[in-house]
Amino acid sequence: MKHVNDVWAKRFAAYMNETQKYMRFIFTGHIALVLVFVIGALGYQYSEWLAVVPNDFPVDWVVAAVIGIVVAFSAPATLLKAPDQVYLLPLETEMRNYFKKALNWTFASQVIVPIILYIIAIPLINTVTDLDSLQIWFGFLITIVMKYFHVQAEFHYRFANRGRFIWIDRLARMIMSVLILQSILGDELWVGSLMLLILVMYSSSLSKKAYVQPIPYEHFIVLEENRMMSFYRFANYFTDVPHLKGTVKRRGYLNFVYGLIQYKKANTQLYLVTRTFIRVSDNYFLWIRLTVISVVVALFAGIPVVIWVVVAALSFASTLQLKQALLASHDFRMDMLYPVPEKQRVQAVEKLLRMLYMLQAVVVTIASISQPYFYVVFVVIIAVGELTIMLSKK
Repeated sequence: MKHVNDVWAKRFAAYMNETQKYMRFIFTGHIALVLVFVIGALGYQYSEWLAVVPNDFPVDWVVAAVIGIVVAFSAPATLLKAPDQVYLLPLETEMRNYFKKALNWTFASQVIVPIILYIIAIPLINTVTDLDSLQIWFGFLITIVMKYFHVQAEFHYRFANRGRFIWIDRLARMIMSVLILQSILGDELWVGSLMLLILVMYSSSLSKKAYVQPIPYEHFIVLEENRMMSFYRFANYFTDVPHLKGTVKRRGYLNFVYGLIQYKKANTQLYLVTRTFIRVSDNYFLWIRLTVISVVVALFAGIPVVIWVVVAALSFASTLQLKQALLASHDFRMDMLYPVPEKQRVQAVEKLLRMLYMLQAVVVTIASISQPYFYVVFVVIIAVGELTIMLSKK
């Protein structure tokens, strides 16, 4: 490969293949069903709220704050790898073209979220304000333009400063974006346009400062590795990611749990799998996150059928994922040194899972106590959890 365009083309193709390999496990049929119910419930609640929203609701500040914060987080996706800091040195004079393609991809992949948020906010803007369609869609255009210059500004700031004090840069751009969009939605177009010009000039000045310095390969490589590791951790909630390096933490505040397990040979595996669940961050936070999502849905969905479907899907996901994770460990374990029956581990995992879905059922039921037929939530989680244990592969 003698040209950076060849490097980018091959790197981007490999990246798309890698992400698509895991995305097909993430967006499965049951997840799609849950999303349909959740989106439908949220849409219904949103439309009901629009009918009673007060006329003095600060829609300009709320929308500007949400979108301004989102667009300011614009970490570049460079797709660089550790060997690049050596093997790409002969192409360093052409790397500007490589980074241009990287920034175009970063913008295209990240602009979707602020676009969706703005479109969701349009009914609220129409309900509360007197802005005409032209002004509203001008704000939509400004959102896209802001995102483009945020991507440029963050990349060039990282390039020029090796990522040092990036939070100061983000905070400044965040405040600027909030003020720009608030001015547009507050019917002060000239003020918003002037501040947007300041953002453009800021981005341009960073660009001039960046390219007179050596390429900070180390910083961009670490940033890319962290970005991909975040994706792998998310994908690991839905399928096994072999090369994911999990983190282990003691979590001393849960030491009392071990004391609840009776000290006897029959509980050897129960003690070990409980300790594994608590200390391995991927397993522990998987259960925490899915339980929290169930609690949020139970609190705010307002439609019993939607709550039941969502908590059932999340009970299935948490039980199945934890069962696979706790039984699929190929690492050396202390029980391998002792004559403990092999089936005892399966029994211990199933016992722990039953305790976990029981705890999840209690927490989510308490959260849904203000909803009609709240007791059904408890039955649904218990039933789905038990069926998942019984019917899934050992």
